[in-house]
Amino acid sequence: MKDVFSNKQILSWIGYFTDKMDISPERVKILNVCTKKKNVIPSIETHKWVMIFADESQKSLCYSIWEAGLGECEVWYGAGTEPGDGINNNKIKDMIDYEIEGPMVLFVSNQNARDAYKIGMKNENFSRGTVHYVGNEIRAVIMSLLNVDSQDVICIVNGESIVIEAAVIAGDGTIIAVESVPSDMATLRENVEKFGVHNVEIVSDTGQIIRNNLPTPRLAFIVAGPTMEEQIQDFLQMNPSMQIIVWTVELDMLSKTRTLFEKYHIKNKDTMQITVSKMNKDSMFVPQPAPWMVVGEPQ
Repeated sequence: MKDVFSNKQILSWIGYFTDKMDISPERVKILNVCTKKKNVIPSIETHKWVMIFADESQKSLCYSIWEAGLGECEVWYGAGTEPGDGINNNKIKDMIDYEIEGPMVLFVSNQNARDAYKIGMKNENFSRGTVHYVGNEIRAVIMSLLNVDSQDVICIVNGESIVIEAAVIAGDGTIIAVESVPSDMATLRENVEKFGVHNVEIVSDTGQIIRNNLPTPRLAFIVAGPTMEEQIQDFLQMNPSMQIIVWTVELDMLSKTRTLFEKYHIKNKDTMQITVSKMNKDSMFVPQPAPWMVVGEPQ
């Protein structure tokens, strides 16, 4: 599919706006959402300046940004593939009814943007639904083990909040979420919309990753369950060198994981248990569920 904006036109717009705003181009996050969905909302939340190349496929983009709580952001915008004199300036909250009908460039300023993404998002930020989320402190440890980069491809099985955190970081990559429970899948879809992450592919089983020709994951994170062996088989078929991390709070599943790793020649690089205690209203420390994580890599 041919892009709406050529490289020359994109560079021309970048030069136009950075000169107009008197800022260095290296401080601007560039997103071209004409031919591929990008994580617009997380980018605006974490960057003071975001330049968005859009077209009619993103007709309600301004409304989506406003709905995410970014209505106070200022935006300069112009229609066409080349810079011209028709540049307008407004706040996102005043553009919720504005519809993009052709090639357009939006230069969004969010001076309240966080300087960097912080791992370990609070559970209250997620849509509840039927999902029981892991504590944010434990999620922060999980995210450090995943070591996600901006162009990563990772598969996460039954780890809804991990999917969202990974998708925010891997803005130019793909997070494949395996959700076999329809109600949990619905909650995950709500969170995908809520956080504006468009790089998430949701499937009902690991076999769909192969059948749908999805990108091959570098790493798989599995919340242990009864179909874990089949999932490991599928992952090794996709990528014989795939790193696998298994999460469980059940001792029998921990034992089963170690047995399966041995059966499929996966080297057990590390096994750890994470314990978190929190003080309650009576000033007593109450232990939280203490999961095990097993990190494996094919030999």
